[in-house]
Amino acid sequence: MSPDVRNSGSRWQSLLKFFCLVLLIVGGNLAADELAHTLQLEIRPANEDLAHRMIMTAAVTYTLLMAVPFVPGVEIGLAMIIVLGPAIVFLVYLCTVVALTMSFAIGRLVPFSALIKLFADFRLNKASQLFSTIAPMTGEDRLVFLISSSPNRYVPFLLRHRYIALAILVNLPGNVLIGGGGGIALMAGASRLYSLPWFLLTILLAVSPVPLAVLIFGKDILR
Repeated sequence: MSPDVRNSGSRWQSLLKFFCLVLLIVGGNLAADELAHTLQLEIRPANEDLAHRMIMTAAVTYTLLMAVPFVPGVEIGLAMIIVLGPAIVFLVYLCTVVALTMSFAIGRLVPFSALIKLFADFRLNKASQLFSTIAPMTGEDRLVFLISSSPNRYVPFLLRHRYIALAILVNLPGNVLIGGGGGIALMAGASRLYSLPWFLLTILLAVSPVPLAVLIFGKDILR
């Protein structure tokens, strides 16, 4: 097979992967909007069983959407709280923690070779070369290398305080532009720079302010 044919096939594969990624993101956003709209249901004794089933379905869907990068799944959680009030806060909090932990675990399971190939397919050559360099390193050596080789003076500070940076990013308004909660957790896992226990503790604390505020001040604080 000639090099031109191989290059053409590689380009089509890259375009297909990019299209699938865009389709996943768009589909996730549409599903989030539709579910948030569906939750506008007035609960009455006559429809209590239906409402209960909708709440459980929404909780599962919220968990799955929250885990998908670039999907603002948090809007569903806020809609559930606004509609149902403080009684649903703990369920939303638990689903958020489960979703982000699931994304983190998936990131940890993705081999470096797959990430390197993915970056190469999307022509992210610097990222591909960086992951190729750090792949054989241990966690501590990887951290030392990234701190010492960073051209930006702020990056070493963020790496040394990466758990605080993670908590800030998860709560950053508009973080969907950098991957949303699911994308941030996924990359945290893929980086191999975070341990699962400390990641879980960070997430437990990072996503608690809004639920606590609702429990203390009521759901009107979200309006």
